[in-house]
Amino acid sequence: MSRGDELKDLAGELSRAAEKARRLGLPTTVYLLSMALVEAREAAEAADDDDDDGAA
Repeated sequence: MSRGDELKDLAGELSRAAEKARRLGLPTTVYLLSMALVEAREAAEAADDDDDDGAA
């Protein structure tokens, strides 16, 4: 599994955790998980870009 794939999996897990925290009424947790989700998505995108550059 590539780094990009692992980061995409992490983003999915963070998204599910944020939704659960939202349902439980934990706004600070939702905020923190949302910020981590943004970072994971950006890192996954960067990893995908690196993979594309290496394939050329």
